[in-house]
Amino acid sequence: MATDQKFLVDHAKRLSNCKKCRAQIVKGELRLAKLVPNYFASDSAKAPEIKHYFHPDCLFETFSHSRASTKVIDSSDDITGWHELADEDKDRVLDLIKGLQDQRLKDPLKKNKKQNFGGSSEEKRHSGDGTGSKTASSFVANFSSEKTESKESKVNREGSDVSKFNSFKLFCKLCDVIAKVSKYTDKSCAVDMFVRKEGYDGDVYLLAKLLIPGCDQRVYNLKEKQLIKLFSHLYSWNVEEVTEDLNQTGDVSVTIRKFFEKGNNAVRKSSVTIQEVDKWLDKLTEYTTEDSQESHLSWIAHRVSPLELQYILRLIKKDLRINAGAKHILEGISPGSYEIFQNSRDLKMVIDSCFKKQFNAVIDTKVLLGTPVKPMLAEPCRSVEQAMKRFTGDMYSEIKYDGERVQLHKDGENFTFFSRSLRPVSEHKVECFRTTVAEAFPTGNDMILDSEVLMVDTVTGKPLPFGTLGIHKKENFKNASVCLFIFDCLFFNGESLIDRCGFRPVVLRPLKQRRTYLQNNIKEIPNRILLSNFQLIRNGESGKLKEMIWKAIDEGLEGLVLKDVDSVYEPGKRHWLKVKKDYLDDGKMADTADLIVLGAYYGSGTKGGMMSVFLMGVYDELSKKFLTVTKCGNGYDDETLDRINMELNPKMKKISRDYDELPEWLECSKSLVPDFVAKDVKTSPVWEISGAEFSCSNNHTAMGISIRFPRMTRIRDDKTWETATTMAELKNLYDLSKQKSSFDRSAEDAIPLFFKDSLNNPTRANSTERPTDEIKEIRKRIFSGKEPKDLEKSKRKRISGDSDDHPTIETGSDSPKQKK
Repeated sequence: MATDQKFLVDHAKRLSNCKKCRAQIVKGELRLAKLVPNYFASDSAKAPEIKHYFHPDCLFETFSHSRASTKVIDSSDDITGWHELADEDKDRVLDLIKGLQDQRLKDPLKKNKKQNFGGSSEEKRHSGDGTGSKTASSFVANFSSEKTESKESKVNREGSDVSKFNSFKLFCKLCDVIAKVSKYTDKSCAVDMFVRKEGYDGDVYLLAKLLIPGCDQRVYNLKEKQLIKLFSHLYSWNVEEVTEDLNQTGDVSVTIRKFFEKGNNAVRKSSVTIQEVDKWLDKLTEYTTEDSQESHLSWIAHRVSPLELQYILRLIKKDLRINAGAKHILEGISPGSYEIFQNSRDLKMVIDSCFKKQFNAVIDTKVLLGTPVKPMLAEPCRSVEQAMKRFTGDMYSEIKYDGERVQLHKDGENFTFFSRSLRPVSEHKVECFRTTVAEAFPTGNDMILDSEVLMVDTVTGKPLPFGTLGIHKKENFKNASVCLFIFDCLFFNGESLIDRCGFRPVVLRPLKQRRTYLQNNIKEIPNRILLSNFQLIRNGESGKLKEMIWKAIDEGLEGLVLKDVDSVYEPGKRHWLKVKKDYLDDGKMADTADLIVLGAYYGSGTKGGMMSVFLMGVYDELSKKFLTVTKCGNGYDDETLDRINMELNPKMKKISRDYDELPEWLECSKSLVPDFVAKDVKTSPVWEISGAEFSCSNNHTAMGISIRFPRMTRIRDDKTWETATTMAELKNLYDLSKQKSSFDRSAEDAIPLFFKDSLNNPTRANSTERPTDEIKEIRKRIFSGKEPKDLEKSKRKRISGDSDDHPTIETGSDSPKQKK
């Protein structure tokens, strides 16, 4: 299984050799492994990474001599298996991490200036003619060579419009500097050197706000195609030519800058300030018609240079392409400020607090109503044994609801709903909760609740699949309603349960206490406001957890979330565990199929100009045509993608998403027409595609069968179009994936995990009472007198959806619907 963590730590289970010193790592000795992609393995049962083992000291020695672009271990978050280590082993690795960081700080920019500021051909392609990188090099040299002030330097956190440091041109050059250095510590150092330059009197808050556009909640209503359309109309450009250039660059800001420079439309000297740009962006949010948007874009385009226009477009896209997030920017402004920002998400308060308290002071911060808190997250759990090692005490095993994460803020009569990405939630998804939440919490005047919103079947109480919340989808469900499942409480009636002081909780509020707040104050409203279902798993009850996992899989639930009952809420941290079918047993339980590459799409960003997303499908022996199953853009690294492009380029024909150019052998919906199609599909490669589950989609022509969260796990060089998965075989795989497992269950399993009733209350999880006639009646009502297997078959006749990842069930329909 691919993972975001590219390093692993454990104790050697057998003799192995260190990749650096070649000496043996004896059994039981602490070792670190670097995970290296191996997508061409012949054994599909193996994970797509291979492990290169090192002595810990040897691996960190290689880091000290590595290139700036090489991925290294920056923190314990980069290491899989960290939480299973003993404290003594953790201290050893942490000492090595600190030693590496200290070494970097001695000379943070010297190596990077030599390696990066010259600008590679790839960098020059993304920065026009390469002049940007030269300017960046000069810019760094100028402000890094001058004497900088100490940590006690007095910085104007608000600045004035007339300050030269508020120049938007200078902001753009700073972005170029941050983009050119590779190490995150160097990026932070670049910001630090800029705000501490002698005489700096700029607006630090606005600087930080623009450097972290992803945290900005403003909505501009402008996508790539719309920007191309507006600028092409404004300057009489050929839309097809601009679109083709975008396909090559993958960056709309680079493309528009290129055409902007060709037309001699830009001013050569600009005096625009960051304050003016920020106000201009504010105004842009108010415009929704093409005429008003074009007029507003024209105003700024006539006042800025090509480089400045490029970064304005990136601010609109909320991606400066500098490979630096809030953590790296804020740590450059003031050490420790990111920890505060994690808790409050109020950037202005963070900047003000940092400068009021001086740079190294410990800052108190509180949760603020109306300001979103970064949600606590979960990391994948591969086995029951991993969960038992991770949580040495009791744990809650909670249903993983397949909906949308919602953080609810109630301040008297005022409600605010934030998504997982801390943006406002669409009103149609939460409008009904303004009255029902008040009814469910009659004594709750001020609250911050963590929850999941999804559709539930009002007859059975079963959660419906992800994607059914769409504004047009809800109309298809006669027996369903929008429901809020609440699983945590962060703030209640003036009392914060997660306040931090000096980056530690003032009062430890473990999860079991936060759940008590909820249970004592909620009056659940059926199918509207409910507490999440969970069971208490005591230490050592691995059998009970295993049974619950199988039951969740059989009931078609997304999975489980495991939480230490004594854990505190840590914003942004992945200290919970999530169990899903495709995580278990090294991914062997994931749904897979051997699919044929039918077509491809241009990539974006660094993958611009190449094929990076692929249209996968099967051959149908009845219609004698090839049908689409899914689009796959995950599961391979850059090196593998380069190889794929080299092999596929001569085998592909460019059709530029023209429906009329589709070959006769391909049955494809208009919304999925690719940029390229296979010249001879019978010579196309076959890939093993894995996913979380088989799902359904109106867009795909293989009887609506698709794969959720698809990824390429293996290139099947041993297979051709004739031996790949056929339409009939795919249908059989889909049917098998929906059947119940053969796991042996007790009689108490008559009640589904999702059922809301006192009989399924977690407080009675250890009850010795046997099932009664009432339980049998519940089962009959939920399963309509059928076995679950039969129920799934009947539902499959009514399955439809509109994307690879978002299946829906039309509960109000009695006959199958098929769309092309």
